[in-house]
Amino acid sequence: MPGVTHDDAPLLADLMPWSVAPVRPGRAWPSAPDAACLKARWDALVKAEGPDREALFEPTRSRTLNSAVGQLPGQSSGTEKLARAAGPCPEPVRVLAAPFDEQWLIPDHRLIDVARPELWRVADEHQVFVVETAAGSGGPALLATSLLPLLRPGRIRPLYRRPGGTEPNLAPGLLEHLHGRLGTRPAPVDVLAWITAMARPGPDGLAVPLTASPEHFSRGVELGRRLLWLMRRDGERPKLPGGRRPYVRAPLPSRPLTLHYDPDEETLHLDEGRISPVPRQAWEFEAGGVRVLEQWFAARTAQGETGTLTAIGPATWPQTWTSELLELVTVLALLAELDPAREALTPGEPITAGDLRAAGVLPVPDAARLPASVLDHHEEGPEGQFVLL
Repeated sequence: MPGVTHDDAPLLADLMPWSVAPVRPGRAWPSAPDAACLKARWDALVKAEGPDREALFEPTRSRTLNSAVGQLPGQSSGTEKLARAAGPCPEPVRVLAAPFDEQWLIPDHRLIDVARPELWRVADEHQVFVVETAAGSGGPALLATSLLPLLRPGRIRPLYRRPGGTEPNLAPGLLEHLHGRLGTRPAPVDVLAWITAMARPGPDGLAVPLTASPEHFSRGVELGRRLLWLMRRDGERPKLPGGRRPYVRAPLPSRPLTLHYDPDEETLHLDEGRISPVPRQAWEFEAGGVRVLEQWFAARTAQGETGTLTAIGPATWPQTWTSELLELVTVLALLAELDPAREALTPGEPITAGDLRAAGVLPVPDAARLPASVLDHHEEGPEGQFVLL
C-alpha cells in the first residue's frame, strides 16, 4: 500500500481496544441452519431420562446436566439444572455461525461451554460486531455482523461498549484527534467503515492506516459503509443489476447432496437443481481460507451421527434456504466487485501510530481494554437466584 508501511500504521487492537475471545459452544447440536429442528432436538433431550439424557446432552468438563449457571443477558431460558429441565425450548435466536452463514442458536447458558455473557449484554439493534479472520488466509481481513458471532478463531470487537449505541469501543481521544485533523468529527460508524475498508494484515496483527485527508477519508468511509451494509444484510436487500440476478433455473431436489459449479455456464448445480447466473467471483469467494458457498452448503447437508441430537434435522430442503442461497450469491458477487476499489484505497496523508502517541491517544489506558459495567437490570442466576454485582 503506497504512502504508509505497516510499521507506521496503528493496529486494530489499539484503535478498537476492547475485544472478546470467540464463543466456545462445546457441542454442535444447540445451533443449526433451521430453527424448527432445534426445538425438536430440545424436545428429544427433555423427554429422555437418566443416562439417555446425559448421552444426548454430550457433557464436557465445562457443562454437565448438573451445571448451575445463570441466564444469558437478555434471554429468558430456565435456570434449573438440566437434569430436571422440562417445558418448551427457549426461542432460538439468529447468529452468525460461519462467515456469511446466518444460522440459529438455542440461547441457553446451560448448553454453551463458554458463552461470553459480556457480548450478550451489549447485543442489540445498534451493535455491530467486528470479527477478525485468519490473517493471510484469503478473503476479507474483517467480517462485520449485527448478529452475535460464533465464528472462530478471531477475536470479536463490538463497536459499542454499552447497549443503545453508547460509548464507542474506540481508543479514548481518537474521535477528537480525527476531528482536529479532518476538520469534522466522524461518527463511530464512520471510523468503523474506514477500518473495514482499510484493515490489512501486518506483522503484529491487523494494521489500519488512518488519514488526515478529508477527501481520502470520505472515499474510504463511503466504500466501508457499503461493505458493512453487504456484510450485515440489514435494511434494504442487496440486488444485482437486471440480467445478472441469480434465479432457480431447475427446481432443487428435496434433499440435495452434491454441489458443483460450471464456470462456462455460470451455473450452480445442487444435484439436478440449477441456479444461474452465479458469477465466478461469488463461487470462488473465500473467507478464512474456505470457499463460502461450499461451507454454507455443507452446513445444510451434513448428516449427524445416528442416535445424537445433531441427527435431527429438516426432512426436506426448506424453501427459505433457497432464498438465503440466492441472497448469499448476490452478496458475495457485490463484495467481490468492491475488491479493486478496496485494494486501491490509500490514506493519502497518513496519521501514523507515532502521531497518535504524540497526541496522547496511544497507548490506550488499560480500562479501555476491559468491558464496561452495563448491568442496569436484574439477571437471573442459577436456580432462580438474581445476580448481584
